[in-house]
This record gives sequence, structure tokens and C-alpha cells, in this order.
Amino acid sequence: MQEENSVPTARTAIPLNVGGGVRKKAAGIRQWLLLDSAGQGQLVEAGKQTVMRRTGLPARDLRILDPILSYPSTVLGRERAIVINLEHIKAIITAHEVLLLNSKDPFVAPFVEELQRRIMRHYCSVASQERIINSDDTQWANMYDVKEHKPNDIISEQEVKHEATPSLTSHDGLKLLRFEFIALETCIEAACTSLDKEARTLEKEAHPALDKLTSKISALNLERVRQIKSRLVTISGRVQKVRDELEHLLDDDEDMAEMYLTKKLEQQYENASVSPINEQDRVDEQLLPSDAGADDGIPLEDDENIHVVDLQRLDSQQERFFGSRAVGRYSRMTRTSIARNVVKHRDVEELEMLLEAYFVQIDGTMNKLSTLREYVEDTEDYINIMLDDKQNHLLQMGVMLSTASLIVNAFVVVVGAFGMNINIDLFKGDTPAEKELGMHNFTWTVGGCTTGSIFLYIVAIAWCKNQRLLK
Repeated sequence: MQEENSVPTARTAIPLNVGGGVRKKAAGIRQWLLLDSAGQGQLVEAGKQTVMRRTGLPARDLRILDPILSYPSTVLGRERAIVINLEHIKAIITAHEVLLLNSKDPFVAPFVEELQRRIMRHYCSVASQERIINSDDTQWANMYDVKEHKPNDIISEQEVKHEATPSLTSHDGLKLLRFEFIALETCIEAACTSLDKEARTLEKEAHPALDKLTSKISALNLERVRQIKSRLVTISGRVQKVRDELEHLLDDDEDMAEMYLTKKLEQQYENASVSPINEQDRVDEQLLPSDAGADDGIPLEDDENIHVVDLQRLDSQQERFFGSRAVGRYSRMTRTSIARNVVKHRDVEELEMLLEAYFVQIDGTMNKLSTLREYVEDTEDYINIMLDDKQNHLLQMGVMLSTASLIVNAFVVVVGAFGMNINIDLFKGDTPAEKELGMHNFTWTVGGCTTGSIFLYIVAIAWCKNQRLLK
């Protein structure tokens, strides 16, 4: 009997088919490779609706990954996921997992191994950093137990950002990439490397074939060059599509900002945590006296240019206008508001630098293919010149033969004139002396006609060379 299990996760579960038997798959159900944030992979079978609920993608975006349909290379950033269709890689990346569609493809197997290795390394780095941060927090807590706070403590934007988001800086000072960027970089790198490898292989095959064609023009060599040129056009089109997609992403900051899935998820958590505080605020405002009113301006407005906030001054104003009960709560609200503004500010420099590196790589591959195409075109031009030269030689030979035929035809006219059955004095003679004289005249007639034909041929060839019809 076949058993069906489900993946135990904190999110939407995907039904699995782990039994040993064979059953008919339902319509729309495909096999996916699920890689979690720790790099652990498992094969799951999920329908389109299940994947849409898990990733928040519309059906239109899932059609891009359909192997039956032919879609160009695409990288889409959505609210909760990134859709990637680059060459043989068809994947969906979320803030905490990766779904691969064609994981059993032999060309995808090296990519899957590399992706797992990078995700596991990223997971170990984040875990190690969290342990270091926890130990540092313990040391700072012990220090504050001994020392008093300094007056006019200033909190900067970087500190608020550190409190609002988990640290992505390793203990050696290097900034760690987010999970979605690790997966995205692996996908783009695999596609660019695959195309570059095909381009280098084609280049190695093309140069000997083209050189052989220039040395000997034959049907076999021409067929080989034709196949190479066809492959060159195909690979160039694929490289151009990937290059255009990366260029489109680099030109649009909003599309790049949509790919910050971890940041958007953290912002949702912060908004959810601020909502109970706002509700408690409204309850407290009803209990406060009504004359708590006209203040001389507390900086409550959201402004991305605010980098420093004097919390002690705000606390003193709170005590004067709202009472001591609101001091702690107002401080928390101020910190949360500033953190929300920092998250709202879309800094895409990190992703832009990542994409620029691979854009340079794919642009180099495109230049390499362009150089190879120029070499093929130069070889074709050289072959055409060689063929034109041979054709010119054949035309010159045809002119010379035509001239010779004309002269010979003139000689044949003379022969035909003398061959007519007409009695003339030249052929009369009954005595031996007259017959000898007739033979003498015949010899002079043939010799004169031959000499005249040769002379006319030489004159015709000289005239053709003078007119540059012959070399």
C-alpha cells in the first residue's frame, strides 16, 4: 500500500508522496525539491494551488516555470517570493526556503549540490553570529548592572536598525548576504557559468573548423561550419535574454527592492508588534486629563532624514505633558517608528552590486560570442572572395575560348568556301605540272588561313587585355 505524509513545518504544509508504489498523479501536481534555510532537501509533490498559497504567487507567475511552455529568461520579484526561470534553472525563492521544479535533471544536479552547500554555510554563519550576539548582550547587561546610564544618550539610525533587524554581519566584519540573495546568486551564477561554458566549447570547435574551411572548400567543411553558425545564433540569443533581464533589474530600483524578502518579512513582524501598543495608547489617552495638550513640538513625524533622537529630552517632555506612565511606552513607540522608517527606506546597493558582478560576466560572454560571430563572418567573406576569384578565372577562360572559337569559325568559313563544288581555275590541271602547281597553291592557302587565324587570335587577346577584360 502507498502512504502519503506531509512535511511538518511551521508554515503551510505540502503533501508528500513517499510510498514505494506507483499511482497516477493528479492534474497539475508536480514534483518539487524543497530546500529549507538549513540546506536540508526533500522531494515533495504539490499542486498549483498549494504552491500559490505557500509562496503567495499568482497563477500567471507559475506559468513561467511550466516546462511545456517556452518562456524567455525571467527573474521576478514579488511580495513573498522570487520567481527564477534562467536556462535549466526553474525555482521559487522565499525568505526561508527554495523550491526547485526540475531537480532530477542531470544538468541541474551540480547546481543543487552547490546551492545546498551555500545555504548550509550561510546557516552555520548566521547561527555562529547569533551565538556571538547573545554572548555580547549578556556582557553588556552585566556592564549596565554596574554602571549608570550616561545623560543625553543618543541613538542613531544604525542602532535602531540593529534592534529592528537581526544582524547580518559576521564576527570577522564581513556582511552576510540574506537567504534569498544567497539562493538568487547561486541561480544566476549557475546560469551564467553554463552559458559561458557553452560559449567556450563552441569557440574551441569553431576555430579549427573555420581554418580547415579556408584551406579546403568542401561540402563536409561547409556543413560543419553551418552547424557551428546555427549553434552560435542559438547561444547568442539565450545569452542576450539573460543579459537583458539583468540589465532590466539594474535599471529598476523598485524591482530590486521587491526582492528584499527578509526585510519585508521583518517589517510585517514589526507592524504586528506595534499594533497592540497603539491600541493600549488609545485606552491610556482616555484616562489622561484633557489639559495635557499644547506642547511646543515633539518630533513625531516620519522622516527618513532623521538620524539622531535625544531620548532623554523626549522622556522629560512626556513626563511634563502625559505623565510618568507614558514614558516607557512612548520611548518604545519612538524607537519602533524610527525602525519602521529605516526599513521603509529602500537601499538596493547590496543587490545592485551582486547583479552588477554577474552582468559583467554575462556581458563578457556576449562579447566573446560577438567576436566569434565576427570571425565567422570574416571567414565567410574570405570564402566568398575566393569563390569570386575562381569565378573570374573561369570567366576569363570562357572569353579566351570564345575568341578562339570565333577565329576558328572564320577559318572554317574559308574552308567551306573552297569546298563548294564550283569549277575554278585554281583546281584545273590535267598535266603533272599543273597538278603540282595546284598542290602548291593548296598548301599556301591552308598555311595563310592558319597564320591569319593565329594572328587574329593574338590581336583579339591583346585588345581584351588592353580593355582590362583579361588579366
